[in-house]
Amino acid sequence: MRQKTASARVKLNEIFTSIEGEGILFGTKTMFVRLAGCPLNCHWCDTPYALPMDSGSDYSIDAAKELISNSLHPNTYKVNFTGGEPLVQHEAVIELAKFVKQKGIKTYLESACHDTERFAKVLSHIDLVKVEFKLKDSKVVDEKYYGSLLASELDCLKLAIRSGKITYIKVVVTNSSSLKEFKELVHEVFRVAKQGEIAGFIIQPSYRIDEPTLDVLFGFYDAVYPVYDQVRVVPQLHKAIGVR
Repeated sequence: MRQKTASARVKLNEIFTSIEGEGILFGTKTMFVRLAGCPLNCHWCDTPYALPMDSGSDYSIDAAKELISNSLHPNTYKVNFTGGEPLVQHEAVIELAKFVKQKGIKTYLESACHDTERFAKVLSHIDLVKVEFKLKDSKVVDEKYYGSLLASELDCLKLAIRSGKITYIKVVVTNSSSLKEFKELVHEVFRVAKQGEIAGFIIQPSYRIDEPTLDVLFGFYDAVYPVYDQVRVVPQLHKAIGVR
C-alpha cells in the first residue's frame, strides 16, 4: 500500500528561485526543487553534490510543501523538478508536483529518462518535459548498458509526445563527442517524433570540461537542421550571468 502524504519522505538538496539558463525556456523565473540522488555518472555533471543517494536533507512531504510555499516568489513561471535525478524519488515528485499545480504554476521535469516506468507515473502531473539524451562520451553508464539507456530515453520521448506534453530534447556535447553517433541519435529521435510533436531540439555545449569549438558545434547543428529547423545551440546562460 502506498504511504500517505503525511508520512512520506523526500531528500532535497536545495530549493531556490533563479533564472532558467537552459533549454527552450531560458530566461524564465523558475523555482528549482533539487532532489538528492542519481544512479548515473556523467563526467561533466555540474551538480556533483547532488549525486550521492544519501546526500541532501530529509523532509516529510508536508514539510517540503511548506518549504516550497515559503520560498515561492511572485510571478514564478514554473517549478523545475531536477537533481540529481528526480525519478529516483518519483513518488515524492508526484506529490510535490500535485501541490505545485494546485497553486496554478507550471510543473517541469528535468530527467535523464533512465526509468520508463517511473517516468510514466510522474508524467501526468508534469506540464513541461525535457528529454535529455546522453552521448557515450558522457560516460553516463558502462558502455554495455548504453543501449538500454538509449531505449529508455526514446520510450520516454514517445510517452511524453503521446501524453500531449510540451516536450523538447536536449543533448550535451563536448569536443570529444562523436558526430557519427550524434547523427545516428538524430535519426532515432525523428523516427519516434514528428517535427511538430516536439517544441525544440537543444544542443548544449559542455562548460569548462572538454568544451566544443565553434566548428564542432556547427557539425552537430548541421546534423539536425535539415530534418528539424527548430534546433538551437544554447549554452548554460545562468553561468554567464553568474547565478545558480
